Amino acid sequence: MLERLDDVVRSEEMRSQILPIVKRVRDDLVRKPDALMTWEPIALETFVNNLPPDIRSSWIFILRAGTDTGAERHPNSHQRMMTFAGTGDMKVDAKGTPHDVETESEIVWQSHALVGDSAADLEQRWISIPRNVWHRPVIPRGVDWIVVSFHTVPETELIEERPGAQQMLYESERKQSSS
Repeated sequence: MLERLDDVVRSEEMRSQILPIVKRVRDDLVRKPDALMTWEPIALETFVNNLPPDIRSSWIFILRAGTDTGAERHPNSHQRMMTFAGTGDMKVDAKGTPHDVETESEIVWQSHALVGDSAADLEQRWISIPRNVWHRPVIPRGVDWIVVSFHTVPETELIEERPGAQQMLYESERKQSSS
């Protein structure tokens, strides 16, 4: 699956489609100096039917340099994510299985450093995070981390859950913060 997604995202045709979205999301991050990240969904039609059928949404996220966005999980989606530019550490719950927590301190983290170097191995650029598994993006100082994320639910249904069972829908949050 990751190899197929990698071929799609790395094509010159897709890069030319993604770059204007990256610019909009970056401009949004600049307008919001207190935001840890900004994002925008990518219309699936952009991929010209080249995606596997279980991919139901795609996103550009830009995570601010020098931040730790905190623990989150997606109780309704398997996430596959690649570094488009920059670097980051996608820490994942070492258990690798779903379990509830009240605070981040209850999670034992395993580091997965990811880079935007197109010559790097697939495992250095991509990560696959099963449904309901805790993960936490940590971005080093210097350069924002730009990622392309694929999910198995439509954009209007993607749930982010934080420790203590705090949930939000990404699209609802994005639209509220744009107002």
